[in-house]
Amino acid sequence: MANHSGHSGQTSSRITLRVNGEEYTLTLDHRVTLLDALREHLDLIGAKKGCDHGQCGACTVLVDGRRVNSCLLLAVAQQDTSVTTVEGLGDAATPHPLQAAFVERDAYQCGYCTPGQLCSAVGMLAEVTAEAGSDPTTSARRSALTRDEVAERMSGNLCRCGAYPRIVDAVLDVIA
Repeated sequence: MANHSGHSGQTSSRITLRVNGEEYTLTLDHRVTLLDALREHLDLIGAKKGCDHGQCGACTVLVDGRRVNSCLLLAVAQQDTSVTTVEGLGDAATPHPLQAAFVERDAYQCGYCTPGQLCSAVGMLAEVTAEAGSDPTTSARRSALTRDEVAERMSGNLCRCGAYPRIVDAVLDVIA
């Protein structure tokens, strides 16, 4: 039977992913998402598989500094990008300021959404600094963000525990 699909039939590729400042060379099926590559091939389990449809934000990571739903991106398409996961934001000795604020404010509750919330908050603050992303309802200056604006800009990340007020408090602490 002839192959009429217009491709060579190759279903995997050898790629190099740059994650948290390290390079990893992997051979991956073309259908593997960035989330699955991170979790199943690199053992970086911070980003979570929630809905697997890009609606909950549990899988949020940063690609070239922008927040993305890693469950919607194919790993092979990330060849020339820089990926940052929650593991790359900081560590126990030197946590990222947002990580420290989440602990201080008890903004992590069960912790399932926390990695995505943290990456989203880092990306959101970068968007505000670059005057990009969500519609700036008050000001593009980080210090001028209101509680409502932070909540709106973080609305793509769901928390089943309802820790939203504490998450917003933690973000506001960092920009204060």
